[in-house]
Amino acid sequence: MQLKIALAGNPNAGKTTLFNQLTGARQHVGNYPGITVDHKEGCLLHDGRKITITDLPGTYSMTAYSVEELVARDYLVNQKPDVVIDIVDSSNLERNLYLTCQFLELGVPLVIALNMIDVAEDRGIEVKVEKLSQLLGVPVIPIIARSGFGEKELLEAAILTASKAGKWKSLDISYGKDLDTSLTELISEISESNLMTDVYPARYTAIKYLENDEQIVEKGKDYDATLSSRLEEIVAKIADHTKKTLDVYPEAIIADQRYGYIKSILRQGVETHKFDTDRLYTSDKIDKVLTNRLVGPVIMLLILFSVYQFTFSWSELPVAWLESFFGWLGGIVEKTLPDGLIKSMIISGVIDGVGGILGFVPLIMFMFFGIAILEDSGYLARVAFMMDRVFRMFGLHGSSVMPFIVSGGIAGGCAVPGVMATRTLRSPKERMATLLTVPFMNCGAKLPVLALLIGAFFGENKALYMFLFTMLAWVVALLAAKLLRTTVLRGDPTPFVMELPPYRFPTVRGLLIHTWERTYQYIKKAGTVILGISILLWALMTFPGLDNNQHDLFEQQRQKTISSFSQKTVEELDKKSEPSSEKAIALAKELNTIDNAETEAALRYSIAGRVGRAMEPITRFAGFDWRTDIALIGGFAAKEVIVSTLGTAYSMGKVDTEESESLGERLKNDSNWNRVVAVAALVFIMFYAPCFITVVCIAKESSWKWAFFSIGFNTFFAFLAAVAIYQIGMFFQLG
Repeated sequence: MQLKIALAGNPNAGKTTLFNQLTGARQHVGNYPGITVDHKEGCLLHDGRKITITDLPGTYSMTAYSVEELVARDYLVNQKPDVVIDIVDSSNLERNLYLTCQFLELGVPLVIALNMIDVAEDRGIEVKVEKLSQLLGVPVIPIIARSGFGEKELLEAAILTASKAGKWKSLDISYGKDLDTSLTELISEISESNLMTDVYPARYTAIKYLENDEQIVEKGKDYDATLSSRLEEIVAKIADHTKKTLDVYPEAIIADQRYGYIKSILRQGVETHKFDTDRLYTSDKIDKVLTNRLVGPVIMLLILFSVYQFTFSWSELPVAWLESFFGWLGGIVEKTLPDGLIKSMIISGVIDGVGGILGFVPLIMFMFFGIAILEDSGYLARVAFMMDRVFRMFGLHGSSVMPFIVSGGIAGGCAVPGVMATRTLRSPKERMATLLTVPFMNCGAKLPVLALLIGAFFGENKALYMFLFTMLAWVVALLAAKLLRTTVLRGDPTPFVMELPPYRFPTVRGLLIHTWERTYQYIKKAGTVILGISILLWALMTFPGLDNNQHDLFEQQRQKTISSFSQKTVEELDKKSEPSSEKAIALAKELNTIDNAETEAALRYSIAGRVGRAMEPITRFAGFDWRTDIALIGGFAAKEVIVSTLGTAYSMGKVDTEESESLGERLKNDSNWNRVVAVAALVFIMFYAPCFITVVCIAKESSWKWAFFSIGFNTFFAFLAAVAIYQIGMFFQLG
C-alpha cells in the first residue's frame, strides 16, 4: 500500500533540504490548481514500500492570511495525507512550535523532525527530545537534513504513526475563561449541525471562527448560511466583550495563549541554554559585515557581478559547442532533404528557431547554479533586507524585494511567480506598484536575448554588460514605481519586518536539484511552447510566398547569369558541391545572391513580412528594421521567441553566410545592426509589454484594466527609451 507523507514547516527550517535528501532526483514540480505556488512531489522506496512525499509551501501559521498558508491547509484537509512531518528549527523552538500547535489543533497525524540540532548545539542550546515528545504527545526525531542524519529513524517513525492514525482528533488548548466558554457554545452548535465536520474537527472550526478566518467563514456560509450567521453573532459578542475588558480581539488572545502553552512546555526542562542569550552567533557576526550600511551594498554588487562572471566564463565553451552542433545539424538536413516546405520548416522553423533557444541552455544552467548558491546559503534574504532601505525611497516595501528577485532581479526567474509573490504585501497600493513593475526585471525568458546581443556586439566584456543591464532593470523598475506611487497609486508606506535565516553551506545535491529543476523548465518550454510558436511564425514568414510571375523573374535572372558563363564552368558547378575554379566560385556566388534575393522577397511579402514592413516607418526611429519588428511581435507571446524568430528570419533572409555561422555573427554582419541598435533593442526588449502569460496573471491578481495599462505603459516607455538611445547614439556616431 502506498504511503502519503506531507512535509510542512516554517520557511528556512530546512524543509526543502529534507525533501531533496529523501527524494533526490525522483521529483515532480508543478503548480497547485489555479495558483502559481510550487507543488513538489517526490517518491522513494523504504523497505520495499512506496512512499509519496509532498513538499508544502513554507508557512508560519495555518490561518489563511497568505496563499502559502491557504495552500498548506487546503492540501491537508482535502488530500488527508497519512502522516505530516513537521520540520522544526531546533535553534528557534518557540517560534517554530507555534505552527506545530496548529497542526495538533487540526488533529493531523504528526511527527516532528527536530532539524539543525548541530546549529542548536553550536549555540549552546540543548533540547530534551524524549521530554518534548512526551509533553506534545507525538514522536520527535532529531535530524540534520543537510547531512541526512536521522533520516532513517524519521521515516520509520512516520510509517509507525501512519499505521496507528485513526480519526483526526483536535488538541485542546485553554484560551482563558471567556474564550473557552464561547468555544464550548460554538462547538456545540457546529457538532449538532455537522457544519464542515467531514473536513475539520468541530473545535478547529470554532477556533477559526474566533480568529475571523475569512476562508473558513465563507465556507461556513456555503454549507449553512443561517448557522454561520449565528456563529458570527456569538463571535461578535465575545469580541465586543474582550475589546471592552482587555482591549484586544479574540485572535490576539488565541495567539498569546498558544505561545503561553509553548513556553509552559519549554520551561519543563525541554530546552536549556549553556551560553549567554546575548551571545553573537556566527551568522550574526557575518551579518555585521555583509549587511553593514556602507560595506554591505558594495559586497552585494561584487557578489552579483561575480555570478555573471562565473556564468559567462564557464558557459562560453559549451554554448559554442551547442551552436556548432545545431549548425552541423542544419547542414545535414540541408544536404539530406529535398528542397521544399518541409525542409524549410525543419531548418528555419525548428533548428534555427528552437536551436537558437537551446543553444543557451549551458548559460541558463550556470546562472541558475549561481543563484541557487546565493539562495541556499541564505544570502538572498540579506539582499532583501539591504534593499528595503532603497525601496522605501521609491514608495515600495521591503517585501517587494523578493518578488523583484523572483522575477529576475538577478537574471533568471519568471515574472509570473513574481506577480503572485506580491500577495504577501498588505498595502493594496504598494502591492499594485510592485505588481506592475516586476515585469521590468530580466527574467529567464529575456536572458537568451540579452546573451545573444551582448555576445554579438559586446563580446569582450559580456559579464560586465550583463551586470550593467541588470542594474539598469532595477533602476528603471524603481523609477517607474516612484512615478506610480506619486501619481495613480499615492499612499503612505507600511513598516517592514523580516526574518534572516542563519547562513548555511549549500549541499551539492541540493544545488544540483535546484539547478536542474529550473533548467528543465526552460528546456521543456523551448521544446513545447516555443517550438509551436516558432513553427507558427515560420508559417507566417513563409506564406503566401511569391506568385508565379515573381518566381519567373528570378528564374530568368538565374538563366541569364548561367548563360554568361561557359558550359564547362556550369558543368563543374553541377558536378562538385564545392567548386574549385575561380569562375565556378564566381558563378556560385552570383546564383547564391539571386537565391537570397528571392528568399528575402518571399519573406518581405509574407504575412509577417507585411506586418513588419508596415511597422518599419515608426520603428525605424529606434533603429529597428522589419525583421526585428517581426521578432518583437513574437516576443509578446514569450520573450524567448525573439531569439527563435530572429534565427528563422535571418536564415530565410538575404544575409550571405556560411551554414556554420551563428545567429550572433549574422546580426553583427548585417548592415541594419550595430552597437547602438543593439543597445536600443536590448532596452526595448527589457521593458516593453510583459509576455502573454504574465499579462493574464496581472489581470487575475488585479483586473484587466491594470493588465492593459501594463502593456501600454511598458511598451510606450520602452519605445521612447529605445528611440532616445538610437537617435543620441547615432548623432554621436557611436554605432
